This record gives sequence, structure tokens and C-alpha cells, in this order.
Amino acid sequence: MKIISIGPASPLRGGIAKFNESFSLACQVEGHDTEIVSFRFLYPGFLFPGKSQFSDNPPPKGISIHAWLHSLNPFNWILTAQKISSLKPDIIVFHYWMPFFAPVMGFLGRRIRKKTGAKVIAVVHNLIPHEKQAATRILTRYFVNSQDAMVCLSSSVLRDIWEFNKSLKAICVPHPLYDIYGVKLPREKALNHLNLNPDRKYLLFFGLIRKYKGLDLMLKAFARVNNPDLILLVAGEFYDSKAPYENLAADLGITERVIFTDSFIPDEEVKFYFSAADLVVQPYITATQSGVTQIAYQFDCPMLVTNTGGLAEIVLNNKTGFVCEKDPGEIAEKISFFFSQNLSVEMIENVKIEKLKFSWESFVKQFLKMAEAL
Repeated sequence: MKIISIGPASPLRGGIAKFNESFSLACQVEGHDTEIVSFRFLYPGFLFPGKSQFSDNPPPKGISIHAWLHSLNPFNWILTAQKISSLKPDIIVFHYWMPFFAPVMGFLGRRIRKKTGAKVIAVVHNLIPHEKQAATRILTRYFVNSQDAMVCLSSSVLRDIWEFNKSLKAICVPHPLYDIYGVKLPREKALNHLNLNPDRKYLLFFGLIRKYKGLDLMLKAFARVNNPDLILLVAGEFYDSKAPYENLAADLGITERVIFTDSFIPDEEVKFYFSAADLVVQPYITATQSGVTQIAYQFDCPMLVTNTGGLAEIVLNNKTGFVCEKDPGEIAEKISFFFSQNLSVEMIENVKIEKLKFSWESFVKQFLKMAEAL
């Protein structure tokens, strides 16, 4: 089949771009002709809080990426629909994560289906944004009703989909592993690369820093952990102001035990952070699912997550990590328990077993099975 996968891709950076590329490559492995249509203009500058929308990493080999789309130009949408239609697709796949993209994706879905008869299916990372946005429900409904079916990555998103359209065909398939970052390195090598003390233990808070990810909650919890040899490594670029977090760390008296990188972590560096980590922490206030969890699985890292969205569906409590309420005391208690009881070896073995469920092959096969039934 001819599959056109629409969403950000290299040189655009971020988890959705990585997912799009990995999905497309996995479709090719299954024998399908797959190309990506990406954006030449994604966000206007005032909507993008980071330092750059682009990565310096080379594009993945073996996949055609067309940077055709302008997110805000309807004339471009018409031209792009014509280009995609000329490729004679059997399936159009939209990678959707926020209402800002509902107009362009909703328009393309309707237009291309009318011209080609292609099946139009969305992979929905988030349907309702973590942070409040204008006209969310109107835009979301417009997009949902442009699709023939949807695949989501957590049951919380599945419930959101059916809230907008109860009759829409939709399935939930877990987020596959991000195996594009390599394999786990010896701990000593990773620590040496990052200039970290091998005599310390490390909690890893990884990814772009936004309010909904609960870094303030993590700092409050970390201050309650009575372990002077434990370091909290915050690896990621701040999309919120850094100052409140630094001030909170100072007020809590933990500044010397927290390392802020405040920079986007390039692909080639990811393996060093996860190979150095003893425990990956995701104290999210709201969530659907997270690519960070699947990176942790790839690198055999136990995890601590809060009981929100789909995180608790992926982490097995007391086996591959801990599922906590959004309470600093409980989070601190579980962290202390992990290190005092030397649970690392046991949990790493459990992670190695559990992660076998999260393959791209399985994801693509379930996606295509649904597509064939439409």
C-alpha cells in the first residue's frame, strides 16, 4: 500500500517528529511504500517558547521527507493536497497533538479523501492540550470529524476521542519504544561523558520543561529525601521561566544537589543521560502518555511516574517502577525506598521483560489491521 504520513519530521525536532519517522520506517519494514509530508513552517515564533524548532541531526536514512506544508496558509493547503493526491495514496496518516493543527489537518483529510478515496486515519498523541488554548473544542471537533478512524496511545485519549464522536472507529495501542537513540552504555562511560561523579546516584528528569510536567512537585519531593549522595539531574530545555525553579530549589536548600542543563538534548546525547540514570522520574500533573517513558524502557531504566493519564498503564507499580499520587511526601517515600532496598537490579530485570511488548512491528500491524477493516 501507499502510505503518506503527515506531521513534523527532520529537520524539525521533538517527540512527534521522532514518532513520525519511526512509524514510517516501520511501515516500510512491513513492505509498504511510505513517504512523509512535513512542515516547511510549523509554529509562528510567538507560539514557540524554545530556542529553536530545528535539529542539527541528519535526517533518517531510507525515508522520503517532503517539507511542503505551511500551518497557517490555506492556499498552501490546497496546493499540498494536490501534491499528496498525485501520489495516489491508499492511506493518509495524520500525527496530531494539539488544536493549533486542526484546521490544516482537518482540511487536508477532507480534501484528499474526496480526490483519492484514501482512508484517513489519525495517530493521536494528545487530543485535548495539557495547557488551555482558545477554541479547543470547536477546532478539535472539526479535526475529529475529518477522520475515518483514530489510533491513540493511552485509554485517557481514547475516552477523549469518544467524547467528541462516539461512533468513530478508534483503538488504543501502547507507544512503542524509541530505539533510535541507541543502546545502554556502561554506567561509568556515561557518567564520565557527562562529567558526573561516579560515587553519586542520579534521578533523571528528562525532556522539555513545561508546567504540566511537575518539576516543582519533583523539587519539593526531592527536598524530603534524606540522601546526600543522591543528585537530581534535570536534562532539558526550559519552555517556562527557569528562575522560579531555581528559586524554589534555593528556598528548599537543595541547590547543590540539583543539576539544571537548560538545553535541548541532541539525539546522540540521549543515551548518556539514560545510561547514567538510576531512576527516571516523571511527576507529571497532567499527561496522556510520554515518549520519555518509552526511552526509559529502551535503556532498561526503572521509573517513577504519577498516577495521571496513561502513565500508570505503562509502568507496572513496584515492578518496573512506582506509580505515585501527585504528593511530594509519597514521591519522596518511594524514592527513598528504591535506594534503601537496593531495588535497581530487580526492577531492571522486570523492565527488560516488560519492554518486549512495545515493538514498532506490533504497533504497525495493529494500525494496518484496523485500516484494512474500514
